[in-house]
Amino acid sequence: MISLRRLSLFHLVILLGAGCAGHALAQQPPLAVKPIRPSQKASVMQTIGVTDITITYSRPPVKGRTIFADAPQSMEARAKGEATLDNQNERQPGEPIVPYNHVWRAGANEATLFQVTDDVLINGQPLKAGSYSLETIPGKEEWTIIFNNDPGQWGAFTYDAKKDALRVKAKPQMSSDNQEWLVYSFDPVTENSATVNLRWERLRVPFTVEVKDVKAAWRAKADALIAANPTNEVLPLQVANTYAADKNWTEALKFIDQSIKVKETFRNLSAKANILWSAGKKEEALTVAEAAIAKGKADKVDTAAFEKRVATMKAGKM
Repeated sequence: MISLRRLSLFHLVILLGAGCAGHALAQQPPLAVKPIRPSQKASVMQTIGVTDITITYSRPPVKGRTIFADAPQSMEARAKGEATLDNQNERQPGEPIVPYNHVWRAGANEATLFQVTDDVLINGQPLKAGSYSLETIPGKEEWTIIFNNDPGQWGAFTYDAKKDALRVKAKPQMSSDNQEWLVYSFDPVTENSATVNLRWERLRVPFTVEVKDVKAAWRAKADALIAANPTNEVLPLQVANTYAADKNWTEALKFIDQSIKVKETFRNLSAKANILWSAGKKEEALTVAEAAIAKGKADKVDTAAFEKRVATMKAGKM
């Protein structure tokens, strides 16, 4: 026979379990069937140095329609100035999808999203790291590319020019090839820049994203990460190895010493020996190498490969 005390505990466990399960279910998002959209969602990303650039957009098809053209008077009457004419529910048969001189969401559905993890230059003009809606004002001879501080809007219906972070000009280019589905690409790419290409129908509109100083952006991220993790000896070791690969021995030694100061290991001691040797400080390198081997053996690390390297150093064969 189960005692009342045991029965109470048993019921308490059941109730707690049911409560937790109910809470977990309550936290789950409601079920939803994902719709099939005529303009499918896509995303493209490019890294420049350590700076990530991501464009998320929806891809409308041409489908035999007129895409880029002057807005007829009937269409102009629906919008003042550069206000958008994206509303498909108001568009009449034969009217262009992207009328000139009006704000376009540069895609379909939600406004096109442009995200960048560091400060960059857009066609030479500064843009801060962040998330932006990407709109355009197409023209026959010139386009305006807009980076707006309202990244969550639907289309361009609530677009507010007062929230613009940046506007730059771009030259449209005609192509003999037809691009049925709107697409964004990064090409060409260099060590510190990438050209973004908006392509749709027979038109290509390029603009350039540039990281002014790739190494400075990398160093800023490295410094911030190390500062946030002061007891991690691996991070300064990684920075030291990066500088060593670039043959910047001064910075490499600075960071390897920082790593050793946090925690002395076979890994960072052997790395310091290699850096010193490459920097031409061979006697000091051999001294540190011996300390690295001793530390490795004490920590039961496999030092065999490094010992062979040190033997080659001592024999003057490196």
